[in-house]
Amino acid sequence: MASVVDKQQQQQQPTHNTAMDEDDEVLITADQLNSAATQASTSAAEGAAKSDKPDFAPLSAKDLQTKRNELRRIRVPPHRFSPLKADWLKIYSPIVEYLKLQIRMNPKTRMIEIRSCAETEDVGAIQKAADFVRAYCMGFTAEDSLALLRMEDLFLETFEVKDVKTLNGDHLSRAIGRIAGKDGKTKFTIENTTKTRIVLADSKIHILGTYQNIKIARDAVCNLILGSPPGKVYSNLRTLSSRMKERF
Repeated sequence: MASVVDKQQQQQQPTHNTAMDEDDEVLITADQLNSAATQASTSAAEGAAKSDKPDFAPLSAKDLQTKRNELRRIRVPPHRFSPLKADWLKIYSPIVEYLKLQIRMNPKTRMIEIRSCAETEDVGAIQKAADFVRAYCMGFTAEDSLALLRMEDLFLETFEVKDVKTLNGDHLSRAIGRIAGKDGKTKFTIENTTKTRIVLADSKIHILGTYQNIKIARDAVCNLILGSPPGKVYSNLRTLSSRMKERF
């Protein structure tokens, strides 16, 4: 009986020893970890060296220009012909001297034509000039329109009274009168509070200013179109102006 038990123990000992040997093979030493890390770093460095992209110098403004000159045409409304003749030097000078563009008035097509040339340095100069002339044709003064050339964050927004509320006849006239106010008092108040410029051209409303200021002015004008009394609009603008002062 004892001999049978001894035989079984002798048969189990080799299996136990083989399991221990396998565990020893699975164990990883610190030297093996360091060697694996160095191999991974060297392989990553080699891959980065192979995938390096060529380094090109940045292009200048003249390199970005195309050989073909760009052209913009802006139609002049009939009621802006006389002011355009009087203010032509104020429009002509900054476009030619500051933006290095060519400009002319075509009396046959009644359009102002702006063209880039070899002396033009800025790629976006022709678009700035077009926005400047378009703002003047909408009814803004030459001084207010000139701000589009000097500042980058100014925009133009145009909408009609009918876009806010469908009005006809005397109702439309009264809405426009509420926006303007007596002697233009309401319009001037909105302009000074929101630091914008507003032009009322019949039923169209043009606003010049920054994005945030245009939103405030547009909300005030829409409230007046919808029938809000000017006093309520003034109080809202006063609250908004105080908040804007606190921010800055």
